[in-house]
Amino acid sequence: MRKLVLLALLLCMQGVFAQNKEIQQSIDTFFEGLHNKDVEKIQSVCDSELMLQSVSRNEKGEVMLTTDQASKFFAAIAAVPKELEIQEKLLEYKIQFDGAMAHVWTPYEFYVDGKLSHKGVNSFQLYNDKGTWKIVYIIDTREKA
Repeated sequence: MRKLVLLALLLCMQGVFAQNKEIQQSIDTFFEGLHNKDVEKIQSVCDSELMLQSVSRNEKGEVMLTTDQASKFFAAIAAVPKELEIQEKLLEYKIQFDGAMAHVWTPYEFYVDGKLSHKGVNSFQLYNDKGTWKIVYIIDTREKA
């Protein structure tokens, strides 16, 4: 009996790890596209109705919430000069999912030409669209280095 329970537990854990890996792969693809300034790659893991928001502080220290249109975000990525290196280092992945919905929390550091620009945390909302985990919402915090 113990062996059957252990086997069932191992099979469940394998499913969780596989699901986490697929979800993380969508996030990784997003950032591969960002680092290479490849808008098509980024869009391949984003829903057409992607929403982007940021929480930051202004010069007075007041908290601000800004909302960006996906089209402006994609245009900004495409406009980054080829010689400018941008890299967002994800420090950790905290993945939660239920069926076809997932949430990923990723603390990060953002570098421009190898220098720390800012840091914070990303929060991604995803759904499984016919086998591909698509990002529908991103909100992040941004603190100056």
